[in-house]
Amino acid sequence: MKLIRAIVRPEKVISVLTELNDAGFPAVTKIDVVGRGKQRGIRVGDVYYDEIPKNLLMFVCEDEYKDHVVEVIMRKSKTGEKGAFGDGKIFISEVEEVYTISSGEKKL
Repeated sequence: MKLIRAIVRPEKVISVLTELNDAGFPAVTKIDVVGRGKQRGIRVGDVYYDEIPKNLLMFVCEDEYKDHVVEVIMRKSKTGEKGAFGDGKIFISEVEEVYTISSGEKKL
């Protein structure tokens, strides 16, 4: 299984989650986060924003669905045709074990 963590612009979250839900991936954890990338923040006029609001979306899926989930996130999170700084990042990790808290059942 894979853990997919995607940092995306807040205005893109609904379209990402809607498409993934429609594709059969309804489970998600969403966390409001702030941070900055290589651009080190952004300047708008005289105001410098060191930390920019984003959303962290976390999904767990079977290995065979990873590429599809990543493709949906990339397509729905990109700004414009070519994308832009600040569109986000996707991180993928192996899931070693999963437990259901209520039953204590181990899933892997």
